[in-house]
Amino acid sequence: MLDESPFGMILIDCARLLRARFDRALDDARLGLTAGEARALVYVCRHPGSRQSVLATHMWVEPMTLVGFLDRLEARGLVLREPDPADRRAKIVQPTPQAEPLALQVLEAFRTERESAMADLTAEEIVLLKDMLGRLRNRMIADDMIANDRGGAGQ
Repeated sequence: MLDESPFGMILIDCARLLRARFDRALDDARLGLTAGEARALVYVCRHPGSRQSVLATHMWVEPMTLVGFLDRLEARGLVLREPDPADRRAKIVQPTPQAEPLALQVLEAFRTERESAMADLTAEEIVLLKDMLGRLRNRMIADDMIANDRGGAGQ
């Protein structure tokens, strides 16, 4: 019984190992970005004009975590934050013209590592794995939303 790895442990191990590969790829590419900054940059480019809070939700990070990433990206001239005309307390995040080429380099570094990690899988298996993981993620998101509507798990 203890010699069999539970599904969750395998999934967590894979996620951590892939994250370590992505960290090394960023270091090797010498882009000057941490993994968190790189993810934030890609999300800003994919969702230009979004509120910081919306970006944090998309990334599954706390808003204050994202603020740190955005501070460093803004200092490098990669993003702009402007007050939201509909709510002055909120900030809208826009990529600068320098952001997209760098985000494309990030995605290329990640693609290379992902392909290397999945080299033993067929194209059909990769499509199936992506579909199954997407469905698993969606189920967990739905479960979390239900739990949050009830006041949180265990309350």
